[in-house]
Amino acid sequence: MKLTKYEHACVVLEEQGKKLVIDPGGFTKDFGDTSDIVAVVITHVHGDHLSTEHLQKIIAANPEVKVFTTPEVATDLSDSHVSIVKAGDEQSVGPFTFRFYGELHQSIHPEWPQNQNTGVMVNDKFYYPGDSFTMPDRKVELLAVPAGAPWLKTGESLDFIKAVQPSQFFRTHDGLWNEKGLATIDKWFSDASEKFGPKYMPLDVGESLEF
Repeated sequence: MKLTKYEHACVVLEEQGKKLVIDPGGFTKDFGDTSDIVAVVITHVHGDHLSTEHLQKIIAANPEVKVFTTPEVATDLSDSHVSIVKAGDEQSVGPFTFRFYGELHQSIHPEWPQNQNTGVMVNDKFYYPGDSFTMPDRKVELLAVPAGAPWLKTGESLDFIKAVQPSQFFRTHDGLWNEKGLATIDKWFSDASEKFGPKYMPLDVGESLEF
């Protein structure tokens, strides 16, 4: 399976010539060729993870595509391609299998409500938590680790890496950082790799890895 990282929170997985797009949001200008996309996962309603323009473009190019998301997002979209998922649900589309985790976005502040959020495990190998630190219930080969947001501090990301113990990990949710911020996060994540064991893969926009 091949993973390509795009801007901020968007990743694309490819297997057997088919593609899965996760969180093609408004902070992502480009997420590659829209052909052969069989599934989309939208983890939550925030605009940096959900762009209706991007989603309409995907649907137009792939009329049979399946979109998996929270009830909150589904209400906003009202599209026949959309299926609501909750923690513990399992789905399968083409070469991809999905298991969904968690119900809520990480809290920013007690005075603000928490939106719905779903994490997703793909093919029992790749785990993407959305805007949360929801723990998976099985071994993870490749982990997407949120790296910068109003709702997190770096120490929480490091604790997440330590707790999940993936074989390897990379940063996501990093579109708010400038070059100096990314360099700082890369240093912390590299140190976490040395201390906790998982291999750090510092992917930049457009870079890919196979696992």
